[in-house]
Amino acid sequence: MSPARPVRPRAFSRGRPEARKDEASLLAEVFERLEARYDLDRWHWREDTPAFDICVGAILVQHTAWSNVEKAIEGMRAAGVFRPESLLALPEDDLAPLVRPAGMPATKARRLKAFLALAAGYGSLERLLALPADRLRAALLGTHGIGPETADVIVLYASKQLAKVHDAYTQRLMRRLGVGPERDGYDVWARWLAERLPAEVRLYQRYHAAIVVHCKETCRSRPKCGECPLLDLCAYGRVQVLQA
Repeated sequence: MSPARPVRPRAFSRGRPEARKDEASLLAEVFERLEARYDLDRWHWREDTPAFDICVGAILVQHTAWSNVEKAIEGMRAAGVFRPESLLALPEDDLAPLVRPAGMPATKARRLKAFLALAAGYGSLERLLALPADRLRAALLGTHGIGPETADVIVLYASKQLAKVHDAYTQRLMRRLGVGPERDGYDVWARWLAERLPAEVRLYQRYHAAIVVHCKETCRSRPKCGECPLLDLCAYGRVQVLQA
């Protein structure tokens, strides 16, 4: 597959109050620099990733590394059961060992089965994901083991509808850059992002990917500030470099 064309933020500041204009301009600059630094087409939820893979991965990645999710998915493929109908028919006690590499095997087997039952209740995964974003999100949030972040990942990447994914990486980066809402909380951060980013699905997908990749490779809990493409924008990073 040929590389996706870079997505450029546009109209970030149109009709915004002055403070939002400044923050929106900063987010646009952050995205442009991160997109230039990292190969976002290597992100595990690419544009051509099957929706089923995304949904399963979004559920299994809770509280674990993506490499562990890949091992679990590979184990299910090797067992010949990596299909919605096969996993739904599999007893939880038989599914748990297959998802064990992702941790919490009994819990994640139960969550995965609950999601698969939801999809079956709508007739198929395709019909579930075809729901309007607000109805899909509500259905997901009413399903055992699916919280706001997992629901929004499924809406944004699997259903390819607009959702504002917020996670700890977003909060870490924005706080270090000196921006963000006064209070924390998933909905508070999601609303803050929505007010400063254009309502474009592909941009949201790549912006979230850029932040996650950057925070895993550079803006870690113990950051490598000297290598950061955002250093001149980040007072926190400049202090860290001076103290090094």
